[in-house]
Amino acid sequence: MRALARKGKSAARRLYRGYTRRRAEKAPPPSIRQVRILLLHANGMGGTIRTVFNLASYLARDHDVEIVSILKEAEEPFFPIDPRVRFRFLDDRLNPGPDPLRAMLSKLPSRLIPKEESAYHRFNLWTDLKLARYIRSLDTGVLMATRPGLNLAMAQLALPSVITVGQEHVALRTQPEPIQALIKWRYRRFDALVTLTKADLRDYRNTLPKKPRRLARIPNAVPPMTGGLADLDAKVVVAVGRMTRIKGFHRLIAAWQTVAESHPDWTLRIYGAGPQEENLAQQVAELGLQGKVELPGPTSDVGAALEQASIFVLSSRHEGFPMTILEAMAKRMAIVSFNSPHGPKEMITDEVDGLLVKPRTNANLAAAIIRVIEDGELRRRLAANALDTARTYDVDAVGAQWDALLEELLARRDGTYVRPQTPSAPPALL
Repeated sequence: MRALARKGKSAARRLYRGYTRRRAEKAPPPSIRQVRILLLHANGMGGTIRTVFNLASYLARDHDVEIVSILKEAEEPFFPIDPRVRFRFLDDRLNPGPDPLRAMLSKLPSRLIPKEESAYHRFNLWTDLKLARYIRSLDTGVLMATRPGLNLAMAQLALPSVITVGQEHVALRTQPEPIQALIKWRYRRFDALVTLTKADLRDYRNTLPKKPRRLARIPNAVPPMTGGLADLDAKVVVAVGRMTRIKGFHRLIAAWQTVAESHPDWTLRIYGAGPQEENLAQQVAELGLQGKVELPGPTSDVGAALEQASIFVLSSRHEGFPMTILEAMAKRMAIVSFNSPHGPKEMITDEVDGLLVKPRTNANLAAAIIRVIEDGELRRRLAANALDTARTYDVDAVGAQWDALLEELLARRDGTYVRPQTPSAPPALL
């Protein structure tokens, strides 16, 4: 029976590959006119969503752009979106309708997304079906994905005639081993893999036994924000992010107990929501920090939240490329951050446009915040340099890198690509 089952699977794979090959042969020529971006939940909150919206808005100047959201769990997007960008939702969980197939498959676990994927619990057999149908419906254009599970599905299902671009917003080293094993096997099928940091790009180059056609590092761009620059005299320290353990807000609150003892007239304000929200509120109460630590909930207007403070703190255990640092820089804020080896370490030059603190050290975090509070000249110097740094992440500068990458991928497909000539070494002096 096992031998028969193996033969059946082998035959099914041959049929699938043959069907894929025939569809690819009949597909239109390669194109970058249409760009489709796979996202878990477009109407949710989070840095990845905000950066995807920012990229989609830029690309919509010259491309037909559609954000394809696996889930719909809110009526409207939490973040503002360019009206030129279209939306498609594969699984509308607000209005599911009386579909018996959906009702049955939604109760069964996903077979397409690896169990080790952090968002595995959001997927099921119904989302597998919808996602697979959508990816297989495309025969040209560009398809991007924005998290490991979606990248792996795209690598497995996309027709060869589609230009595929995998985006990674989380460092390779933080992925579970089974995910890394799949990445090593499947990511080679991409036309391009784009990382946010040089460190992550280096990790992929060293880890992948076979590379995609193109490996590139393109950072996120500063998104548009309302209002003006931050008030550097404001006695407010701010943090922004989803309230999960990885964001380290419990460490920040613990550190603030020390800060509050020296500077009771200063306030810590943490914007966000998530599974740790109740625990953090309880921690504030247990430490007697009511009135000194505020948890106002999430905000869709990050710019307005930042400009009311003078210092921004990032307390995450690790980050890929935290948009909140860029946003704080663009608001001319003094920044204190744990020295995460990827995003913060690349974005911040210690003692120049921010302070980097040894990770997971509450006492050091408190000391760095107190230093910036007490040294007004330092606060203003860090903030001014941060604003200069933010200008290097302007949306047009970063967007031009995406334009160049897409043009290169198209040229590689249609045979017009010319590899840049490396400068020849000068002749040796005799």
